[in-house]
Amino acid sequence: MTNQFLVTSKKEMQDRGWDQLDFVLISGDAYVDHPSFGTAIIGRLLERHGYKVGIIAQPDWRSTADFKKLGKPRLAVLVTAGNLDSMLNKFTAAKKYRSTDNYSPGGQAGRRPDRATIVYCNRVREVWKQIPLIIGGIEASLRRFSHYDYWSDSIRRSIVVDSRADLLIYGMGEKQIIEVADQLSAGIAVSHIRDVRGTCYSSDTIEHIWDYIEVPPHEAVITDKYAFAQAFQIQYEEQDPIRGKTVVQRHGETFIIQNPPALPLSTDEMDEIYNLPYERTFHPSYDKDGGVPAIQEVKFSLVSHRGCFGGCSFCAIVSHQGRIIQSRSQQSIIDEAILITKMPDFKGYIHDVGGPTANFRMPACSHQEVRGACKGRHCLAPAPCKNLSTDHSDYLQLLRTLRALPRVKKVFIRSGLRYDYLLAANDSEFLAELCEHHVSGQLKVAPEHIAAKVTRLMGKSGKETYVKFMNAYKKTNAALGKEQYLVPYFMSSHPGSGLKEAVELAEFLRDIGYQPEQVQDFIPTPGSLSTVMYHTGLNPLTGEKVYVAKDPHEKKLQRALMQFRNPKNYELVFEALTKAHREDLIGYGPKCLIRPRRNVPNAKSQPFGRPDKTRPSPKHTVKKQASRR
Repeated sequence: MTNQFLVTSKKEMQDRGWDQLDFVLISGDAYVDHPSFGTAIIGRLLERHGYKVGIIAQPDWRSTADFKKLGKPRLAVLVTAGNLDSMLNKFTAAKKYRSTDNYSPGGQAGRRPDRATIVYCNRVREVWKQIPLIIGGIEASLRRFSHYDYWSDSIRRSIVVDSRADLLIYGMGEKQIIEVADQLSAGIAVSHIRDVRGTCYSSDTIEHIWDYIEVPPHEAVITDKYAFAQAFQIQYEEQDPIRGKTVVQRHGETFIIQNPPALPLSTDEMDEIYNLPYERTFHPSYDKDGGVPAIQEVKFSLVSHRGCFGGCSFCAIVSHQGRIIQSRSQQSIIDEAILITKMPDFKGYIHDVGGPTANFRMPACSHQEVRGACKGRHCLAPAPCKNLSTDHSDYLQLLRTLRALPRVKKVFIRSGLRYDYLLAANDSEFLAELCEHHVSGQLKVAPEHIAAKVTRLMGKSGKETYVKFMNAYKKTNAALGKEQYLVPYFMSSHPGSGLKEAVELAEFLRDIGYQPEQVQDFIPTPGSLSTVMYHTGLNPLTGEKVYVAKDPHEKKLQRALMQFRNPKNYELVFEALTKAHREDLIGYGPKCLIRPRRNVPNAKSQPFGRPDKTRPSPKHTVKKQASRR
């Protein structure tokens, strides 16, 4: 069959000679037929396995009309909120509405409801009460147990309960959806599909399962933060496809049962998924709106692998893709790159080659494939494990092949490079080629913080590691005769960060002459270790108490310290330094962040310490930093 979009209307069904679909897939995102969009992957994979699939993208949830437009499917309705949790998509860290939605036509906000998975499922149940209803995607995946919801500041029930879904597919879902589809097609009732890895369901009994772990019930975790932390610890540590057990949580008279995670995809399975006949763009119905902005970031990018063993506490990748790396073959990636180069709007630049972390192309160690990822241990932080495999040769060879392809001018790496992993490899050849061929003036990296107390809770390497990489990067670029810069990302108000730690970060930014243009405040998203710390004030893996900045004004002070050079932040920085008893940083010396208050009109417009001979003037520094971006 020649390339064409998946069915989105009754007319398109008629054009194909179809009276009924096997699956209707409802999504909170606009329909973009590209392998970076989960709806497209699941739809295309089902199609490849012989099923008739239709897409209802961003239905109007205020009535049932859109939910009926493709008719009742033969096997099931599939529901996803889209590539992002619908609440994160809609609200900022300050719980204010976002003005745009990159996953909607023209970037228009407001085209999906709050808690989209639940709302869509309730509409489906209004239309077809007995239809098999299966939910998946990041929102469903990370809300599968009792979870803290930042936007309502409450503990919410499993999304299985609130959505009334028959089955929840967690993780990326490809193995699960085909196994479930085949069982449904064979006539097995959805209520009897209970043995598929990577799925959750509700049951009024647990007599049919064995070798399971039961976590504190929903009723306990609502009121007892220790119980909530304990429940998360068990869920987190069992999130492994090799050694993970079935996990159970009681919700009143109902049990939420999570089967062990799906086994990692093989290279052949990964290749199959990314070699499907995607149209690689948004549906033509969005042309009138100017398309879907999210495609621009990925249209000329290549996914080389999935999974991440980095272990960042604020990231939910562990709970969604897992810690075991699953890679495509080099040939599959090269074939896709050649396909990209033939697109009419390709300008010669491949924007990215990577995954959750660009330079994780292989499993962390050989033990993972046999015993799974180590329980209670990190592969990289605070120091690399002695068993860590740090070989970058496969990734380096892939990059060399890609940049040698006809019509390719440059291959960038933008999906996040773990510099601590690169340093552990001690691979000067890779660093040299990175700087020479794969950086365009700036390399973005994410140290996130530099205070040891905070980086330890984040699961990140410390300040010394970042400084070491800064020096290595600078030395390598100097040897190449290039003037290229690091653009570090830092996060404010992460659990463990008080004013003392925020001041420490500000001093570091002063010393390296860098001021972030934008500051990311920590957002407690469902399913992450850091979110549990935020809610409970505890590290669930160790039981230690953790300081959490929840007061909006303190958060504002921490953000201001990261941009202490901005005159608009003077009063906030002055207050923060005073509260932290760091008045030594208010003055005219070279180490001071701001000047003392003056009874003159221009006092607030001159907040910096006095420049000296060893440091360029603040005005010059700010201007230079701006030019780097």
